[in-house]
Amino acid sequence: MFVRALIVLLVALNLGVAAWWALQSEPVPTLPVSQPPGIPRLQLLRESQSPVPRSAPTQITEVPATGPSPAVAATLPASAPPANTRCFTLGPFADDATLRAAVTRLQPQVVNLRTRVVTATPARGYNVVLPPLATRELAQVTAARIVAAGFSDLLVINEGRDTNGIALGRYGSQQAAASHQAALQAAGFAVQLRPIGGGTAAQWLDVQVGEGFDIAAARTRSGASQQNTIDCTSFSAP
Repeated sequence: MFVRALIVLLVALNLGVAAWWALQSEPVPTLPVSQPPGIPRLQLLRESQSPVPRSAPTQITEVPATGPSPAVAATLPASAPPANTRCFTLGPFADDATLRAAVTRLQPQVVNLRTRVVTATPARGYNVVLPPLATRELAQVTAARIVAAGFSDLLVINEGRDTNGIALGRYGSQQAAASHQAALQAAGFAVQLRPIGGGTAAQWLDVQVGEGFDIAAARTRSGASQQNTIDCTSFSAP
């Protein structure tokens, strides 16, 4: 009796399970959803977290600095005389002709050269003069060259001991006259300073020479009676 009841129970359970499977509806297929144009697709968080490639380390190359540092450059002199040079003054010269002859003899042998006038008492002013030339025509040609070099204040001298010379300006101070003289000499004209009034003027020739230069022989060739050592920095001064 018990066995029969157990069989009936098992049959009923099997029928119930079969009925449950039979009553299940068909799964609704998922249709693909089309993305409207212009709208980006949503991404899952795991999709956006792509690994970032590790960049290679940057190599820094040190470039050696060229030239002195600002601190060193600030201490360098703006202008200095050439190395291994000495400076002397030769004179006094009695007249312009003797001085011009000395300039002609020494100029090819020296580094730098300039003429200087020393007076016993202060002068009232100073003339800048190009000494007389051989002919009137040569004086006029030289005057045209001076004008072409940018100097317009000049006069060809017609009479006196400076006939055929060229007057290039009169100045109240020696400093202004010397500045004008230096500018003309830099342009290639052997002009001189002449004091106006004052005591007896003495003309001297300053030279800057290289190593091994025989200053005693140069004094003899120039006709100067004296030679004295001077500071070379005066040649480098503006």
